[in-house]
Formats: sequence, structure tokens, C-alpha cells
Amino acid sequence: MALAADFQLILDALPPDWSDLEVDLRIDDESRYVDGAVFVSMVNAQVYNHPGAWHWRLIVAHTFGHAAAAETVHGVLAKLDAEGIAGELRVAEVREGRSEIVPGWGRPESVREEFRQRRAI
Repeated sequence: MALAADFQLILDALPPDWSDLEVDLRIDDESRYVDGAVFVSMVNAQVYNHPGAWHWRLIVAHTFGHAAAAETVHGVLAKLDAEGIAGELRVAEVREGRSEIVPGWGRPESVREEFRQRRAI
């Protein structure tokens, strides 16, 4: 199955309140490693330094955080598919139930209330 389709299946299986997702990516043909690295660098993939193991870790954010957006990761994996770079994905870790913390000092109560409603868990 294509990497983008696999990733979409992973996203569909996540609970609605997921916040962070870490996915390991391994490509089948290691001679295409440099080609794949060019694409996954767009989502700031972390490189594994163990030969024969997983090649990259992709860190994905749902609605906030310091990670790549799920839509962007899906697009990068679709580019790998289009280039004929096959591989597999493995979910390494899922974090859920977190909410963004934003200082509310100096903001009107209406803004703070709207933020609480949008980020309610």
C-alpha cells in the first residue's frame, strides 16, 4: 500500500483529541535514501543512525505545537509515492489530551472564554 494511504489510515484510527504523533518511516530500497531524504526534510524528519533499521522519525502535530502539520506530512508521503519510493510506516508514539497554553494576561474575558471553549478537552 502507498505511504500516503497508510498515513491516512493511521490518522483515521487516532482519537479526536490527539495532539502529537510520532511515526517511523523505512524505505524499501536504501539506494533511494538520498532521494527520500530530500522530501522528508520538508517536514523536519529526524534521522536514525542505525543501518538496516528505521530511517526517519516524523513528528506530526494535530492543531498546535512544534511539529509538521498532518496535511503536510501526507503531501510529502504522496510525493514519495509519486517518485516510486516504497516503504513502511510504524506508529512510535501518540500523545492525546493535551491543550495549548497561551498567556491570557491583558486579554479581555471574552477572548479567554473563547479560547477555553475551542481548546476544551
